[in-house]
Amino acid sequence: MATIRQDFAKFIERGNLVQLAIAFVMGAAFAALVTALVGDIITPLIGVAGKFNFSSWVFTVNGSIFMQGAFLNSLLTFIVVSLVVFFAIALPYQRYQDRKAARAPKAAPTTRPCPECLTSIPIAAKRCSACTSSVPPVEPAPTAA
Repeated sequence: MATIRQDFAKFIERGNLVQLAIAFVMGAAFAALVTALVGDIITPLIGVAGKFNFSSWVFTVNGSIFMQGAFLNSLLTFIVVSLVVFFAIALPYQRYQDRKAARAPKAAPTTRPCPECLTSIPIAAKRCSACTSSVPPVEPAPTAA
């Protein structure tokens, strides 16, 4: 029987856990980079056109300060991170999966249509379960040796 220490060592040594930890650290660094990009470059450029500074864009209601400029910076950061993740990771991965699925050998069909009612029935069926009509047997496909 494995000890807790051995089980924990197996858990830590799994490749997926290490890859996940690296991805988390890289994601945090990337988020900090994008936050700096939006806060230090993009929103000041937008502010130049409107002649105001986003970081000082606030309003006060009954002594409560609402920092709409900081919120806009965060919103732009979220949008930029989402776009980069989609175009750099999600879209290429989905295209890879689609190409992989297209190259995979097609599985032999397991059903066929009933000639009377067109209900899907198993290949080996002798009678349709929907209309109870007798169906002709299907010759098995030759297998490659």
